[in-house]
Amino acid sequence: MAPKEKPYLLLVAELIYLEICKIKKINSDYSNINAIEGFIGTQTYKEISSGKYHDELIKKLEKNNFIDIKTKKKIPSETIRLLQIQKDLMIKQLIQFPNLYYAKSHFPLEISQRAFDHLWRMCESYELWCKETKQNKLIILNIID
Repeated sequence: MAPKEKPYLLLVAELIYLEICKIKKINSDYSNINAIEGFIGTQTYKEISSGKYHDELIKKLEKNNFIDIKTKKKIPSETIRLLQIQKDLMIKQLIQFPNLYYAKSHFPLEISQRAFDHLWRMCESYELWCKETKQNKLIILNIID
């Protein structure tokens, strides 16, 4: 694998990361925590947490006979299985409930804390990949520092 070739399993982490960066850019006073909380409930969050994002990704890969468009190489079946596992994990970790916070206290329920923690780890994973591939200019949130 070329040093900057992005693994398929990192695509969802990159999407989450970039969406959180957009939220933070629009709201310059937001901390990373505020931006991640702002991401919860967005359309992108709903697509990821419902499994739709992964379904569409896998369908797109299948349409191309599981041949990578950039490298022209066959995508290993293990990668497809891992994408399915990742989808299942996203659905479990980012479970959707209409009211994720206690009405009076504004403290997150355990389920929303789990979603927040998972999103944080996805952002960490993306930044670690950027650091490992020496693409430090892509690191915006500085979560791993």
